[in-house]
Amino acid sequence: MNNYSISFWKKRRIIHWIIIAAVSLFLNGCFATKVVTVPMRVGGAIVSVVPVVGDTAHDAIDTAADAVDDIPL
Repeated sequence: MNNYSISFWKKRRIIHWIIIAAVSLFLNGCFATKVVTVPMRVGGAIVSVVPVVGDTAHDAIDTAADAVDDIPL
């Protein structure tokens, strides 16, 4: 390899990390918590079909998801 190709890949890696940093700065904290809480809520909805304890488990999971949503990111 010559110096040009090494320099090109280093520049590309730097640009890659700058783009990742910019995207992470512009993402709202609300989006980050939704990534976590949506699977929790789906799991709670699935558990809610269990006859005896489904609603109680769903309420507990929903309360936990609400707590995660309230985290200020």
